[in-house]
Amino acid sequence: MPRPGHRAGASCVLLRVRWDNMSQWESDGTQVEVVRVFTDVTGRLGNPLGIVRADAVTEVDHQLLAARIGHSETVVLDDPVSGRTRMRIYTPARELPFAGHPTVGAAWWLADQGHPVKIIDVPAGPVEIQMLDDGLVWIRARAEWAPEFTFDEFSDAAFLDTVDPRHFTDGQHYVWAWTNEARGAVHARMFAPALGIAEDEATGAAAIALTAKLRRSLIITQGAGSQLFTEWDSDGWVRLGGRVVADHPMLL
Repeated sequence: MPRPGHRAGASCVLLRVRWDNMSQWESDGTQVEVVRVFTDVTGRLGNPLGIVRADAVTEVDHQLLAARIGHSETVVLDDPVSGRTRMRIYTPARELPFAGHPTVGAAWWLADQGHPVKIIDVPAGPVEIQMLDDGLVWIRARAEWAPEFTFDEFSDAAFLDTVDPRHFTDGQHYVWAWTNEARGAVHARMFAPALGIAEDEATGAAAIALTAKLRRSLIITQGAGSQLFTEWDSDGWVRLGGRVVADHPMLL
């Protein structure tokens, strides 16, 4: 494994059949609507997330579905009721109790569909949602909900771009370096072979965990240039924010 520096990213794709007509899979294939989470300010980059309505996949193995889609996470989402919904999260390899980019992405998508929520319940616990006029979507979660990451700090941020994901054969590795410590600006990459993810373009749970580890708010540029924002709260909660955009739909 290289030493002077390394890094990675994350994505968010939504499996989407229109909310008002999702009682079954379409006979000619399932429409997948792609959403990119944690884009830069121009709407570029970001991590694709898959979202599918739970009622549409009652007879489908969710884990096999996520593996077939192949994005870093796919979400199975219940119909929202009174501003609240329940969600399960799958990587290509296993289910997660919590993940950041799927929660941010699902919150944005629900609002875009005309069904904004204030709470998304995931297996780890209730995640609070806040949609701001500046285009940022914020969630509030606890660092202990995140998967276990190995954090490697490097002194040279430029070195991170030279790291080869093939050096990582197991575990979940978050490599990072300060680009401006006074501002809380970080450059990072994430590699998670244990989750079936060679490299993630933008990893919300890792951003939350690093924020708690450092006990300070951060501005994170991950992967090719995706942007994540965090706010540390001394009570153990962390706020995670970012931009989300819709991408081209596809049929599965």
